[in-house]
Amino acid sequence: MRVACVDVGSTDTKLAVVDTRAGVLVCSATHPTTFGGDVLDGVDALLAGAGPVGHVYCCSSAGGGLRLGVVGFEALVSADAAYRVALSAGARVVHTTTGLLTAADVRALRAARPDVLLLCGGTDGGDADTVVGNARRLAGSRWRVPVVVAGNADAQPEVMALLAGRPAVAAGNVLPRIGVTAPDSARAAIRDLFIRHVIGGKRLSRGARFGRLVSAATPDAVLTGVGVLARAVGGDLLVVDVGGATTDVYSALEPGEAPQDAVAGVSWHLRTVEGDLGVRWNVDGIRAAAARERLSAGDGPLGLAAAAVTVAVRRHSRAGRDLRHVSTVVASGGVFRHAEPGAAVAALAPALHDHAGGWALPRAPRTTVDTAYVLAAAGLIAADHPDAALTLCAGLVR
Repeated sequence: MRVACVDVGSTDTKLAVVDTRAGVLVCSATHPTTFGGDVLDGVDALLAGAGPVGHVYCCSSAGGGLRLGVVGFEALVSADAAYRVALSAGARVVHTTTGLLTAADVRALRAARPDVLLLCGGTDGGDADTVVGNARRLAGSRWRVPVVVAGNADAQPEVMALLAGRPAVAAGNVLPRIGVTAPDSARAAIRDLFIRHVIGGKRLSRGARFGRLVSAATPDAVLTGVGVLARAVGGDLLVVDVGGATTDVYSALEPGEAPQDAVAGVSWHLRTVEGDLGVRWNVDGIRAAAARERLSAGDGPLGLAAAAVTVAVRRHSRAGRDLRHVSTVVASGGVFRHAEPGAAVAALAPALHDHAGGWALPRAPRTTVDTAYVLAAAGLIAADHPDAALTLCAGLVR
């Protein structure tokens, strides 16, 4: 059966048609995202040229994505876990606060303009005063920002009662016990709000069809695809996606022994997003970040991309990622897809030979470019067609 996988981005809409029986890519295409009228105009143009398909899977990062604020208990425990959950769910964390909220804290949160708050705190059966107190503070404000409640399960009924009449969604505790992170429930709640925000809040489409079509935020789909690819390559994996506005870094590490100080557990699959590094809308951000790191930003799109990759991977490694055993590096993003293959791979070299970066470099990893939008497609079909997704990813690095 042929299925269509569509990724509606802020610049381009991408299509990959996959044969789910054979697990092979049938064709791929791209079309400028049609913001002037309706984003479905570009989607429909791609589907018209694809021929018959049995199902359409769609993800989107158009409209600027979801801005998320995190309210937690203690920075090294629940807030840290929530931060990681938020990033993996495709949200950009714009503000984090811990402990009991003050009026000044609420003002600072509002100033960051989050679309959604992730309220967490306390392990199950542990501290309840902080998450309840923070819910009470939010309930007493005039701010009606949507809230995902993902803290101490014992305190959740009281928290939800305090937030009654407001847009609040209950999710499982992101840190049910010390050393264990449980992201799936909160990720699902954030994902649903992301889709509603992008489709409803940004008014990208006139009707309800686009909202029904989109099943995931693009970063969430890609993270799922990265996990599938990690199984296909059988080793540590690094993916760098350079976009017009942000540069995302994904790493999938084979599980090992967690460090003793990892009180929030270890996310073996992780995404970090650098909102100041983009080759179209954030060129000045790349140059400023490169200057702070004492790097040259280079000339042209690939020179900028090389600097963005180096800075982004440095930041990713500083988040506690041990990348020395990475065996495969994949580049994604239009700047790499539209370049000559040799030039695209060469743009990764500065990051992979970054001896001044202060991080453990991988030893001679193989490198490739995702020219056909395979990772997002694999992530979109992974739940319904796991074998096809695995075969598709294996073809990327074959």
